Amino acid sequence: MPNTFLDNKNASVNYMRNQEEDKLDFIEILSMLSENKWLIVLTTVVVLIIGTATAFIIAPVYQVDVMLQVEQKTLSPQPLFPGEEKGSISALTEIQLIKSRMILGTAVKNLNLEIVAEPVYFPVIGEAIARYFEKSHGKNEVSSALLGLNQYALGGEAIHIDTFTVPSNLLGEEFILIAGKQGRYRLMYDDKDKGELVLVMEGEVGKMSTKQLGDASEPMTLFVSLLRARPDTQFRIQRLSLTEAIKVLSEYLVVGEKDKDTGIIGVTLQSTNPVKAQKTLNEIANIYIRQNIEQKSAEAQKTLEFLEKQLPLLKEQVEASTSALNSYRTFKGSVDLDKETQDVLTGVVELKTQLTLLQQNRDELRTKFTQWHPSVITVEKQIARLQEQINSHHKQIEVLPETQQVILGLSADVKVNTELYNTLINNAQTLRVTKAGTVGNVRVVDYAELPGFPIKPSKTLFVILSFFGGIILGIGLAFVRKMLYRGVENPDLIEQQLNVPVYATIPHSKQQAKLSNKLRKSSATEPSILALEQKDDLAIESLRSLRTTLHFAFLEAQNNIIMITGPSPSIGKSFVSINLATVLADAGKKILLIDGDLRKGIINTTLGISREQGLSELISNSISLDAAVHKIPMANFDFIATGAIPPNPSELLLHERFSTLLTNISKLYDHVIIDSPPLLAVTDAAIIGRMASVTLMVVKAGQHPMRELEQSAKRLIQAGVQLKGVVFNDVPETSSIYGYGGYGRYVYQYSYQKSS
Repeated sequence: MPNTFLDNKNASVNYMRNQEEDKLDFIEILSMLSENKWLIVLTTVVVLIIGTATAFIIAPVYQVDVMLQVEQKTLSPQPLFPGEEKGSISALTEIQLIKSRMILGTAVKNLNLEIVAEPVYFPVIGEAIARYFEKSHGKNEVSSALLGLNQYALGGEAIHIDTFTVPSNLLGEEFILIAGKQGRYRLMYDDKDKGELVLVMEGEVGKMSTKQLGDASEPMTLFVSLLRARPDTQFRIQRLSLTEAIKVLSEYLVVGEKDKDTGIIGVTLQSTNPVKAQKTLNEIANIYIRQNIEQKSAEAQKTLEFLEKQLPLLKEQVEASTSALNSYRTFKGSVDLDKETQDVLTGVVELKTQLTLLQQNRDELRTKFTQWHPSVITVEKQIARLQEQINSHHKQIEVLPETQQVILGLSADVKVNTELYNTLINNAQTLRVTKAGTVGNVRVVDYAELPGFPIKPSKTLFVILSFFGGIILGIGLAFVRKMLYRGVENPDLIEQQLNVPVYATIPHSKQQAKLSNKLRKSSATEPSILALEQKDDLAIESLRSLRTTLHFAFLEAQNNIIMITGPSPSIGKSFVSINLATVLADAGKKILLIDGDLRKGIINTTLGISREQGLSELISNSISLDAAVHKIPMANFDFIATGAIPPNPSELLLHERFSTLLTNISKLYDHVIIDSPPLLAVTDAAIIGRMASVTLMVVKAGQHPMRELEQSAKRLIQAGVQLKGVVFNDVPETSSIYGYGGYGRYVYQYSYQKSS
């Protein structure tokens, strides 16, 4: 039978555990951000500086616009022939027309946009500096303010090139024009093979310069109409192909209908040169209007030419048919047609007139389209229907007397030809009037005007985006740093992976950081020990907990020697050694601290004594123990420095005199603490560890990957040294280790405060 109470209890425990883990994850993130706060601040400042500088360096971009109206008008005033339908031009058609090579190519040619000429500025910031001085001081002050940069434009320079032609193989190539004195100039070419500028030609402003280059079929020509610059100032010039120039213009040209079905088209152009952009856009608008009018005029002219070809032929037909009718009447005498015959004649004339007009319309359409075009097929069908009606009238004519049949046919020819001739004359006259007063179906509503301010970059927006972008980038770098450098931050992981207990968790001490900075800035003559300066510091409280733990660790020890080591340098071994010695001495123990790092030992600096006459001399048996031991009265423990740094520290420590020395010394003290070199750097720690009963490994929070700790423990095991415990040092104050839910068992410390 299931135990519902236990199941509910387990579910509640799991729920609380999950909630606690989520809380710890959030706290860990805050802790990580706090640890990397200076990285985030530095990244934000750097990005902000770069963004702000970029906002002022980037050339401002201006936008000009033109508004056009497209009227939905018919292609011709009235249909000339039966079957001709009215047509309309949509705004979408006109948009594609504006962007066509026909319009843009003409604008490029008219404004010489194939020629690119611009001053050479100092890299990156030169153009911004030139803009500033040109706006604030003027070109004369700029020239005197920035001497020594003669080749660069400094503000106020101007050049205008009317003609620049090059052989086809040099289209798009860059040339350098160097200003000279009294309007002279030199045109140079950057020869990449030689790595130098090669003189192409020399010239003078206002005069055409021509140069034949090698076997080129066409010479190079250059006409500079304006050149305002200091001598030696350089200008970069290019001759683009027409296709490339149109492509460059199209990249910054936007054409679109303002609102659907309004027929209002907006054309915008962006450029760093607002004057040039205004001229270009107005030129495009004028070319577009002009071609629209020319297109209408061309349509009327083409139809007029067709009619003028038909009129002489119709005139001859009118004269011939009239002559034939008169001759027959003269031969037969006057013959009057009755009312019925007159009606038949009228119908035949009307049908033949329409038939002839349709045939002419078909002939005109065939000059534009194939016989399978829908317009041609429609006219063919109309001709067939009229032909059937004419055949029906012919059957009525066949029952008439022969004389009346002939008179009827000749009269019909005269009337048809006459009416058709008169119709074409009227249409031709109408087309002449239309052609003379042709007006397009598009017009310019607003021409381009000079903009008052640039549209980009927005300096304020740039700065704001740079600020927040820097924060985001800094946070991202903090996460990347944490991912790439996977230092152990959880002491539980050490116990699980190494099967070694964590004896103490020591928080980061701000006071110790101040003492270290003070020690670096001045040569101290007195001990600088945190346990003496700030006895209630949390780090010292943690070492007091370690002192209690060591009491139980020595219950089965063979001697009283403690070795303190670590995987790598700069993790706080010396800090732990000095302050642990002080804490033990404060408990009434007789303590000897030995700096066993015969390579880079620095404990003597913290204690304010000299390095000489220390451990290396004791092992060498060159001094006595009394000469090597230094009393530290303030901390109430004894200290032996490293002595002179020997050339062979490992061999010195392996000597039996070192083992004998430790055996004799340990009898004189309650505890002997030896600060050894890092485990992974040298073998000294493994040598010293074999002579100690308790070996503690100092691990700095977040500094060591688990692999490094495993390798350090393996080194000790291989040397026959038992690792008693780990001291987890320098834990950040914001770490979740100091929260209630995670690893609180390591930090059941509290500080004592003196009562007043």
